[in-house]
Amino acid sequence: MSMVKESVEVDVPLHAVYDQWTLFEEFPRFMEGVDSVTQLDDRHNHWRTSIGGVSREFDTEIVDQLPDERIAWRTVDGEVQQKGVVSFHRIDDAHTRVSLAIDYQPEGMAEKAGSALGMVDRRVKGDLRRFKDFIEERGRAEGGWRGRITPG
Repeated sequence: MSMVKESVEVDVPLHAVYDQWTLFEEFPRFMEGVDSVTQLDDRHNHWRTSIGGVSREFDTEIVDQLPDERIAWRTVDGEVQQKGVVSFHRIDDAHTRVSLAIDYQPEGMAEKAGSALGMVDRRVKGDLRRFKDFIEERGRAEGGWRGRITPG
């Protein structure tokens, strides 16, 4: 498994940043290579991605979600193996740090080479930068879900 860790500081209050992130179906608006995310229920999402000419589909399960603090997930079905956590940290009333850690299994020679060259790190950093721009442009969330999902 390979690990990617990135953070970004966002000039929007914590509550709004967290709420926007919970709108998983909006991820294609700022995540490069994500074609669609379909929320199946409170815990499960179906992803379609196209990265480097390779299309993949997989399902994720949210294993821990605590409003305004963190969302942790893992893949449960499909062509991708990963797990991760995004955490949200209040800096002050108007600023939030978003930290993302993903543990993933690169498949095949191209993905292993891309991982070794830091391509995944750059993609995640770019996605966080685009999320920052996305939420700062609006200044507020377009909705959100504040439910609690507990591990186990």
